[in-house]
Amino acid sequence: MNISRSGYRVFTANSSTACTELAKKITERLGVELGKSVVYQESNSETRVDVKESVRGQDIFIIQTIPRDVNTAIMELLVMAYALKTSCAKNIIGVIPYFPYSKQCKMRKRGSIVCKLLASMLAKAGLTHIITMDLHQKEIQGFFNFPVDNLRASHFLIQYIQEQIPDYRNAVIVAKSPSAAKRAQSYAERLRLGLAVIHGEAQHSESDMADGRQSPPLSRVSTGHPGLQLPLLMAKEKPPISVVGDVGGRIAIIVDDIIDDVEDFVAAAEILKERGAYKIYVMATHGLLSAEAPTLIEESAIDEVVVTNTVPHEVQKLQCPKIRTVDVSLVLAEAIRRIHNGESMSYLFRNITVDD
Repeated sequence: MNISRSGYRVFTANSSTACTELAKKITERLGVELGKSVVYQESNSETRVDVKESVRGQDIFIIQTIPRDVNTAIMELLVMAYALKTSCAKNIIGVIPYFPYSKQCKMRKRGSIVCKLLASMLAKAGLTHIITMDLHQKEIQGFFNFPVDNLRASHFLIQYIQEQIPDYRNAVIVAKSPSAAKRAQSYAERLRLGLAVIHGEAQHSESDMADGRQSPPLSRVSTGHPGLQLPLLMAKEKPPISVVGDVGGRIAIIVDDIIDDVEDFVAAAEILKERGAYKIYVMATHGLLSAEAPTLIEESAIDEVVVTNTVPHEVQKLQCPKIRTVDVSLVLAEAIRRIHNGESMSYLFRNITVDD
């Protein structure tokens, strides 16, 4: 039996081999073995979990990276957490580097806030704490009724810029939309570089999506009280696309938290090329790179895409040699060690700003 001398265990709830690579790197840094368990899908697609060793009275960390099959990964995590809860684990901490459904954290028309639903499901399954990285919106932490440590990948990406980009002092940090300007400003200030913001008609930020507040319709037939006559609101109209800031003869580094559908990044790269940028990098924490993203990147003006290993993307790297990976297992391993030992987490957030 694999009895951990340190009083905690580390498991992975992924049934896919490609998704366990990050868990193996974390356990190697911690000097512990990965917990013995079996996670698989039955012939009828039901998820089954078998924990192969005692976890009674232990602190248990479940590392769950999210592959393309998001819903299966979520179900695996829920079933694993519940299995550990019913096996009398003392604390169950989910290590979820990329938190799924994080873009669905606001009400849209008559939809739902799915991220809040997922937070409730994780709590009900037995999780008592979560370690994640670069949540899409920091307010998501308020959806949980237990502690959430939202780690940052910016120091790893900044280190990559300083060590791997020649003449980075001639670079400018770029926000591909005004909504990303705060993050870009944080990078620019820490690197002592200039800042540029792309603004205009080509951008479609989440804040511009209709949320149903224009209903009921302005004109309607009514036989009763006419109702209040509210002032007619002017519709938003974006100006022609422009770049606020000088990128001519410079290296342009676009920063964001997620790179998934890459059309906006490709369009931004084309604008920056037209404005005189001679090399273009895209830096993001979570490289989802869905659908035709690798092909679009390969055919675009982007010179390099740098993402962390919070999400497995080895297949996409084979399709596009422009994709580079930065390992963040060090900070995740240190977070696990500190939480188990009851140490302060503030060291992991040194020199990190609120907008980062």
